[in-house]
Amino acid sequence: MTTTSAQVEARRAVVVDDEVALARLVAGYLERDGFEVSVSHDGARAVELLRAVDPDVVVLDLGLPGIDGIEVCRQLRTFSDCYVVMLTARAEEVDTLIGLSVGADDYITKPFSPRELMARIAVLLRRPRRAAAVASPPTAPPLTIGALTIDVEGRETYVDGRPIDLTRTEFDIVAALASRPGAVLSRRALIDAVWGPGWVGDDHLVDVHVLHVRQKLGDTAREQRYVRTVRGIGYRIGTGT
Repeated sequence: MTTTSAQVEARRAVVVDDEVALARLVAGYLERDGFEVSVSHDGARAVELLRAVDPDVVVLDLGLPGIDGIEVCRQLRTFSDCYVVMLTARAEEVDTLIGLSVGADDYITKPFSPRELMARIAVLLRRPRRAAAVASPPTAPPLTIGALTIDVEGRETYVDGRPIDLTRTEFDIVAALASRPGAVLSRRALIDAVWGPGWVGDDHLVDVHVLHVRQKLGDTAREQRYVRTVRGIGYRIGTGT
């Protein structure tokens, strides 16, 4: 029996941007790629929409009326692990750091090519969702680095037995490093491992995610127990001490 496209549940996307024309343009590209798309132009209404839709991916503008994209993303992360691509008209590093620290998976600066946006979304969607990852019983023992435990199959992380709420991107970075103890991975190697070799963008995106991982694991730039910087090269997993 052949499965028709109508029988396959469509992926869901939400576009949140107060620029109506841009939101329609992005929605059109997503619809052509097979997504069911909902659109919001207001931050507060967007949160209600996101709860109702339960999307697979969200394209979220940073500068929104009402509550901004950072707060929308912060609230979204309390009930969803969907992928978030944040749009910003400001390229200053502080916006990128703040946006990603609340759980955005990627960012893109306006003006941008819709085709580039779709390519980035395609790369994100090739990575497993948490629900799919825990659907089958674990087949590998957890990795342990000092007080840090990484259950790769269950996609869960603990420090001293306390669960750590990492985003999927943050977890994938830690798992990629922990799977190769002693090895130093460059930013590009981590991007290939986490985002995939087809990802195009600024590889300093990795630094932002590592910063937030350290904050969640109780590390600092000086005390690098779990994720260590190797100057001029990249990162490696620490020893836990």
